[in-house]
Amino acid sequence: MRIFLLLLLIINTLLGDRILKIASYNVENLFDLEKNGYEYKEYIPNTKSRWNKRNYNIKLKNISRVIKDIDADIIAIQEIESNQALKDLRYTLKRNGLYYKYYKIADQKKTTTKVAILSKIPFVYNQELFVGYSYKYRNILETKFKVNGHEFYIFTNHWKAKSGAESMRIKSAKILLQRVKEIGFDKNIILLGDFNSDYEEYIKFKKKRRLNNTHGYTGINHILNTINQTKKASQTHLKPNEFYNLWYDVREGERYTYIFRGKKEALDNILISPSLLDRHKMYYLKHSMKKLDRSYLFYKSKYINRWYTRGKQKVHKGKGYSDHLPIMAKFYFR
Repeated sequence: MRIFLLLLLIINTLLGDRILKIASYNVENLFDLEKNGYEYKEYIPNTKSRWNKRNYNIKLKNISRVIKDIDADIIAIQEIESNQALKDLRYTLKRNGLYYKYYKIADQKKTTTKVAILSKIPFVYNQELFVGYSYKYRNILETKFKVNGHEFYIFTNHWKAKSGAESMRIKSAKILLQRVKEIGFDKNIILLGDFNSDYEEYIKFKKKRRLNNTHGYTGINHILNTINQTKKASQTHLKPNEFYNLWYDVREGERYTYIFRGKKEALDNILISPSLLDRHKMYYLKHSMKKLDRSYLFYKSKYINRWYTRGKQKVHKGKGYSDHLPIMAKFYFR
């Protein structure tokens, strides 16, 4: 059956249909070499921390290796400092044979790190969703595309880390939901990025009293309405105002992108609107959701090979990649 489906996809592609790979990757603090006063202490350039041209170029090269292995048509990026860092990443990718003609960073707010997007496909438009005045909240990047006559929207997120309570992530979720309502749940909408929330956050965060200041209410599950979909994509039917988390289309043991103190967590997510589960004009290609888990992304087989610093002063060693694993999914366009 799978061989038949594969042959059918190949035939349809030859007839003009198209498959796109869409990905998301938290690159862990990709700072540039310009001092602007917003850097973390260990990323102030050319100090004892050794954040210098040598280590910056190694970081760019390493992250480019990962992105090239993903080889997505569109990739959302989190934890990048500036437009200059994004341009340098794009240039490094181009030198390594992967060219993203279109790019955008959410830089209207002076947060320490930002979200961005790289694409082989032109944008219809980009705009930022403003999330609070505090630097603790990062803006959300909204991007609209049109492929084979079909429009779709991508929202790149990086919600507050779990150094903050759940109410902070709910704030981002409400801003996102309000914009989705304006567009319409019937549209092709993809929400992705580092939500700092598990696909079953409403279950897992109850044990962490420091985070639960919302009486069990969560941004990813309750605000975005993902709480009732726990089956494979082929067995799921969404109500008009619900989103489906693609982690449920992955074997349970493989649902993670982050390891904290030996425990696996799925902080990065891809959520899709109801129309993308219907086999109509544009839809999610079932069983295509996965994380990139190449051996070089792991240390001693059980730890993620993150960008490495040592000592209390956090001196850069010029080794490693990111503390997150990238995720990706494929979408079919008739």
